[in-house]
Amino acid sequence: MTTQEILKAARTARPALQRANTEQKNAALLAMADRLWADRAAILAANAQDMEAARGRTGDVMLDRLALTEDRVAAMAEGVRQVAALPDPVGRVLRTVERPSGITIRKISIPMGVVAIIYESRPNVTSDAAALALKSGSACVLRGGKEAFRSAGAIVEALREGLARAGLPREAVNLIQDTTRQSAGELMTAVGLVDLLIPRGGAGLIRSCVENALVPCIQTGTGICHVYVDKDADPDMALDIIDNAKTSRPSVCNAEEVCLVHRDIADKFLPQLKKRLTEDRAARGLPPVELRLDRCAATWIEGIPAGETDFDTEFLDYILAVGVVDSVEAAAAHISAHSTGHSDCIVTANSQTAEAFIALVDSAAVYWNVSTRFTDGGEFGLGCEMGISTQKLHARGPMGLEELCSYKYVVTGNGQIR
Repeated sequence: MTTQEILKAARTARPALQRANTEQKNAALLAMADRLWADRAAILAANAQDMEAARGRTGDVMLDRLALTEDRVAAMAEGVRQVAALPDPVGRVLRTVERPSGITIRKISIPMGVVAIIYESRPNVTSDAAALALKSGSACVLRGGKEAFRSAGAIVEALREGLARAGLPREAVNLIQDTTRQSAGELMTAVGLVDLLIPRGGAGLIRSCVENALVPCIQTGTGICHVYVDKDADPDMALDIIDNAKTSRPSVCNAEEVCLVHRDIADKFLPQLKKRLTEDRAARGLPPVELRLDRCAATWIEGIPAGETDFDTEFLDYILAVGVVDSVEAAAAHISAHSTGHSDCIVTANSQTAEAFIALVDSAAVYWNVSTRFTDGGEFGLGCEMGISTQKLHARGPMGLEELCSYKYVVTGNGQIR
């Protein structure tokens, strides 16, 4: 099917989804989760083909984003089940107003309609997006990258089989067959067919959507995440947080890309940081982190001099830009100049300093003594997420069910005229 045919098919599924009650949607979600696990052999076989095609053309970190295992398929199915267990966001009365005229005005949450998602090489996004869209009463149109096309196709087929078994239209979940830029452009300009467009991927994809979309678009994803180690930080806690934020999964958007250290502790802390991220990791046979140092940091430890763009780069790799600052205000100013508004952290035992950081840093998620890796729909209790919004209208941070709903006003009276 062409992209336009798929969009029109998704549109035809809207009425059935709008009429579906909570029990019907939950039954469909549970059936979808069951089919994901039942069809795991086919999903893993498709993923193996994608992995084979990608080897030699992409690095190990990005291969990890693409790879599926039985555990990851099980986690995908569990994520769908978690969405089924969440409260239904549709039909909630957000506000009721009784006017002097006698009319009653209710503000009620409603489905978006058709949600399109453009994403790259993470197959698990396929099931997360489909589950959230369905529970919020919307059809979804998925446009994955060519690297994961076989994996996404097998996942969508399992999800659609679950939908059909639960009596909901298969067209509630759709996969675009064209992985060229043309299909992305068609989604961006599908006025009247797409109610919300969500790009999940690198800076280039997000910039293209923001600049070219004629349909409503949410800016998501790019994460130049900072950890600031204050002079009053517990050094062991700081090292644990930085290690986790940088190395647990460097290919994701909530991974740390920049470390800032207060000047008063730089002489002691930076050698500890270098030992933890380079020497200790290499001794355990793990990839060492490449440190790119500003001039001040380079006076205390050896590393690669930071280039002009290193503090403005989402590396998505074992690379960390390191800088030294004089105060919490200087750290916040640096973050303001270089952050993408995703997730930024302070490590300190001083509550006044922490509160100053929280007030000054204008990011979707601001952390105090916590790894930035927690910016995630599942970790935030949303089941899973449609993406991490780095803008302020209408959603910010991990996008769950509530962020996938709009609202309308229902006005009731007994013949009033104005």
